[in-house]
Amino acid sequence: MTIKELHQKLIRKEISVLEIVKTCLKKIEREDKKIHSFLTLVPELAIKQAQKTQAKIDREFKAPSSKVLNTSKDKISLLCGIPCAIKDNILVEDVKCTAGSKILQDYISPYDATVIKRLKEAGAIILGKTNLDEFAMGSSTENSAFAITRNPHDFNRVPGGSSGGSAAAVASDFCQFALGSDTGGSIRQPAAFCGVVGLKPTYGAVSRYGLVAMASSLDQIGPITNNIEDIKIIFDIIRGRDPLDSTSVESNLKHPTSNIQHLKIGIPKEYFIEGIEEGVRKRVEKVIEKFQKLGIKTLNISLPHTEYALPTYSVIMASEASTNLARYDGIRYGLKESLISEAKVQNLFDFYSEIRGKYFGKEIRRRIVLGSFALSVGYYDEYYLRAQKVRRLIKEDFDQAFSKVDLILTPVSPTVAFKLGEKMDDPIKMYLADIFTVGASLAGLPAISLPCGKVNNLPVGAQLIGKPFQEPTILKAGEIFEKF
Repeated sequence: MTIKELHQKLIRKEISVLEIVKTCLKKIEREDKKIHSFLTLVPELAIKQAQKTQAKIDREFKAPSSKVLNTSKDKISLLCGIPCAIKDNILVEDVKCTAGSKILQDYISPYDATVIKRLKEAGAIILGKTNLDEFAMGSSTENSAFAITRNPHDFNRVPGGSSGGSAAAVASDFCQFALGSDTGGSIRQPAAFCGVVGLKPTYGAVSRYGLVAMASSLDQIGPITNNIEDIKIIFDIIRGRDPLDSTSVESNLKHPTSNIQHLKIGIPKEYFIEGIEEGVRKRVEKVIEKFQKLGIKTLNISLPHTEYALPTYSVIMASEASTNLARYDGIRYGLKESLISEAKVQNLFDFYSEIRGKYFGKEIRRRIVLGSFALSVGYYDEYYLRAQKVRRLIKEDFDQAFSKVDLILTPVSPTVAFKLGEKMDDPIKMYLADIFTVGASLAGLPAISLPCGKVNNLPVGAQLIGKPFQEPTILKAGEIFEKF
């Protein structure tokens, strides 16, 4: 069911919030042992919140009603009583937040992220925190320090990353929706691999306050659901200006009319290259044909600096991550006591080295070293500054393309979900999983992953990229595609 359908059942008293929450928790307990989508469950908190929310619904709607209410005039939010899951790098007050890392294994959040405050105010019920690649660095959720999440469609394959736990939880019907974070494709790619819908909003559209920072000029929080309608509802609640995040903005979103035949969709030739699986190519080409049948015009376009997007992203991401992760030193966050031998520690540098070497995973250490090198004296201009210049060129490519088209359509990933362990020994192959998603991230553009069929019973995702703060256009096009 959609959020609206569940909402109607709740206010008609056909079902209670407690029944929904208990059903979800039982399903998670029964089935998540194989998938490992959750790192932390908070059943007591969820049940307590469900009871409060039900009391609120009972006060507002004292008697069952067979009449379909106009939800826009309802006295309670559409999210009231709706169960959700939160990626474990987004802070929830009094709940453990590990970011998938042992260095934060004991960290309890003292406050709510802004998006969590907004979900709680709307009445959403948080079931728990989902697994992720450590500090959101990865494309498969195999880099978590605590568990490997498996794809619900094939337990021998990855769910994508780094928001693999969130995507797997939604695909498994453990919750109605989940929040993830997207730095270079970490919402869109797992959504594609798991056959669900994932939105990366425009940079600045959603507050990052309370998100464990990885690459601050790229990170963005967004929703993962089973359908476009639910994405619209959640995005409308979590978006908007936040005084606690200076990069967030209030935007006047213009909703397109129901007739979108005037839209033009660009098809960039650089995204249909050698290396893309034939089955993936065919499924995305079917999406193009479907839009054409709906009367939407498609144009061949070029984004000439696409080939530089992945190395540019890698340098910027690693540089910003190395700076952001400097705060995790075993003193200020996470570890409650020293778990190292005093014989190995002669000074503060030894302490930092021992803690960070022991409690950071291999991929984290790799990116910190890369980022620190790129920012070091003598190499800053050669690497980080040059990457920022190329980033500007990539953004200009998109700006020029959007002078001709309204949306850009591409694959989300060159492959379907790959097998567990297949790319763990080759970081370059793993990074290539994000080759089609990093461009929109570097340009700060909104993008969505839409399920568009399967290849060998594995989901394929198509990506729609839009102009800044034009999420309504993306969502409308996705909605039309979903219905027809």
